[in-house]
Amino acid sequence: MEKVQEAVTNHLPAFITAPGHTDVLMVVSGIFLIATVLGVGVFFLWLHSLPERMVHNKLQYDLVAVLALLSLFTHVHAFWIAALLLAFISFPDMSRFDILRPLHSIAKSLRALAERDDGPPKTTPPPAADATGAPAGSGETIAKEA
Repeated sequence: MEKVQEAVTNHLPAFITAPGHTDVLMVVSGIFLIATVLGVGVFFLWLHSLPERMVHNKLQYDLVAVLALLSLFTHVHAFWIAALLLAFISFPDMSRFDILRPLHSIAKSLRALAERDDGPPKTTPPPAADATGAPAGSGETIAKEA
């Protein structure tokens, strides 16, 4: 049996180990420390990817991803807040936007109007008669006045 030091009391705490034995408390603390650091790191990266998972289209995703990456590398939280705010805004999808679409629509409408058959040509009503009984603008009225 091992001899105990005379200065040590008989009631040692459980975490104190004898020389040459494994320190169980240090091993448990080391495992807990590694698990905590990994857990906090995973949560940190998950939190930084939150704006990227909230976006609506590709253009918005690119902007938010760049801002989130900048905030991750520079530790400037304003970039991450800007990315989060941009993720909440719904941008129109500009990838399907055709700048010539209104012109194509106008051309299609004009083509449909040109090909439309309105029936027989409309006749204009005769001009109203003046006081002499002759139609307005006729040569008889002008001759009588002269």
